[in-house]
Amino acid sequence: DKNSITDMKNIFAIIGSASKNSSNEKLVALIARQCSDTFKFTIFTDLKSLPHFDADETSDNPPNAITNFRANIERADGILICTPEYVFSIPSGLKNAIEWCVATTVFSDKPTGLITASAGGQKGHEALQLIMKTVMTKFTDQTILLIQGIKGKINDQGQLTDKQTKDQLASFIDAFKDLVYAS
Repeated sequence: DKNSITDMKNIFAIIGSASKNSSNEKLVALIARQCSDTFKFTIFTDLKSLPHFDADETSDNPPNAITNFRANIERADGILICTPEYVFSIPSGLKNAIEWCVATTVFSDKPTGLITASAGGQKGHEALQLIMKTVMTKFTDQTILLIQGIKGKINDQGQLTDKQTKDQLASFIDAFKDLVYAS
């Protein structure tokens, strides 16, 4: 029974926003609440604490913060990335974190959910998918979600106020659960 506490899967969620209390953070908190019977979440909100990518250190001597970040990915049964779009791409902090993992296999075949929640987000969403394909994560058309105009769709209490977005998120969560449990 996939709802028993012992069989709960671990999800490592990465928030792409550098802002405190961002819409992306609220969205992941909402997903964590809705999945509390299925998933145990570790939510990483501190991309700006990671050092700048250094090709000379990535294999031989990665900084502790990077070793810990990679270990969280490795231990997770699934990855959830929720990010805004910055300048038609993904935020630099998120790209930096992923670059630290390129020389490893931590993302390989990892069931992944990708959410871009932004004002527009289309280009950032495309960039995120391309980057996550490159590091070999496993996602489907059902485990990606673009939420445009997020600030007008989530309130201060972290509840979605838009019915269509609620329905899309419910479908996304179901597909993400299926992907994680099938792997």
